[in-house]
Amino acid sequence: MKHFASAKHIMMGTMGLVVLSALSGCQSAPEESQSTQEGQNKFLVVEQQPSGKYVIIEEMPTTGPSRAIIHETDENGTVHERVMSEAEMKELADQEYKKMQEGKSELNSEPKSEGMGLGGTILAAAGGALLGNMIGNALMNNKNVQRHQDMSNRSAYHRSSAGGSNSATSNTQKKSFFGNSASKSTSSSSSFGG
Repeated sequence: MKHFASAKHIMMGTMGLVVLSALSGCQSAPEESQSTQEGQNKFLVVEQQPSGKYVIIEEMPTTGPSRAIIHETDENGTVHERVMSEAEMKELADQEYKKMQEGKSELNSEPKSEGMGLGGTILAAAGGALLGNMIGNALMNNKNVQRHQDMSNRSAYHRSSAGGSNSATSNTQKKSFFGNSASKSTSSSSSFGG
């Protein structure tokens, strides 16, 4: 008897793997250092905004070489997708790091809007993985780089590895499962048995 793999079974298997990987990520040790996370190879999905700036919409560590998928929109509004290899990413990050050392990079100043140029986006997200931990640590110790990274990285991985929520989400009121505001919850105490 022949066995078929239907699209439904493949989708369920894929979703199962996604859930398992998400759960295993939740169980990772909290004392894992930022420099260890910076040194990991990255897989990025980068999207061009209408302003021409780039933001990261997906980021994940990878055991293979670093790579990025770039979504760019042409003048007709058509979205084109291209894959950037690790060598291309390294070259772009190296060029941006040199501009940063000369004081000519967006990463040297406070962010003015969401997103950055492609080189700055790649350098901020994967500098340690592409150019080495020393450069990655130097970037992480630079407050402007951190601010740019937070403004241009929308991925859940970045938010979880940064150790919390950004200021935009911390000011919103949390809702409970049943729709009640968490700050309005009440508790009562009672004693049982004396």
